[in-house]
Amino acid sequence: MTKYTELSLTHRQHSNPEVSFSEKLVKHNGWLVLISLLLALGIWSAVVNWGNLPAFVLPSPSAVWQKFLLSLANGTLIHHTLVTLSEVLLGLFAGSCLATITGYFLARSASLEKILSPFLIASQAVPTVAIAPLLIIWFGSGMSSKVLICALIVFFPVLVNTIIGFRAVPANLKDLMLSLHPNRWQMLKYLEIPSALPILFGGLRIGATLSVIGAVVGEFVGSDQGLGFLINVGRGQYDMPLVFVAIFSLIFLALCLYSIALMAERLSMPWKRHR
Repeated sequence: MTKYTELSLTHRQHSNPEVSFSEKLVKHNGWLVLISLLLALGIWSAVVNWGNLPAFVLPSPSAVWQKFLLSLANGTLIHHTLVTLSEVLLGLFAGSCLATITGYFLARSASLEKILSPFLIASQAVPTVAIAPLLIIWFGSGMSSKVLICALIVFFPVLVNTIIGFRAVPANLKDLMLSLHPNRWQMLKYLEIPSALPILFGGLRIGATLSVIGAVVGEFVGSDQGLGFLINVGRGQYDMPLVFVAIFSLIFLALCLYSIALMAERLSMPWKRHR
């Protein structure tokens, strides 16, 4: 797309708010996404048809779509999706809050970071899948264990980004702020948080996608509801369309959470919207 076309589309959007859907697609390169999705569906259908694969190995897109409509109509998909979404949101909130608070104090104290860093690194050296059975045994097979697993998998990336973000405050701005003799709260509110926000939201976007993985890991190990449970049921019954429906639902959840985090970032930093 040429620069002239982009400028004309932008001008038309400001002068006429009712811009057509096709023009929005052109402006934001949405047509590339549509083409890639159609291409993926075409390749998928071709592999199933030309390979003559049975449905329990690789179902066709039409079979997955029919299973999606059926599970949506009988309420199965909505119920299990809401369970997983509840676990993800609670785990993401708990893990992000704890990581942000801990990361702030670690960023301010190098000694505290040296003391806690071996334990933090060790917690990430052990795969979540390995400790998930222990957490299920200790905290039960209910929602609390799934929320804890989500929080644990979200904690480390948000923590690292928090430390980097608060340590990336420009020294000249800090000196200028100190010349005004602010208290600790004013320093945090007017300088440190605004300066660290881009990196903090970067960690939140990573955590938003990882939280979905945490919920599914917990549901794999021990659960009687959720999308992870639905995948286990489909796998045990060789119902591959159901497995694909659950997987696509998880992808949709991750994309929605990532988009919400991205939108929150843009709303929180209005000075970067027009860059």
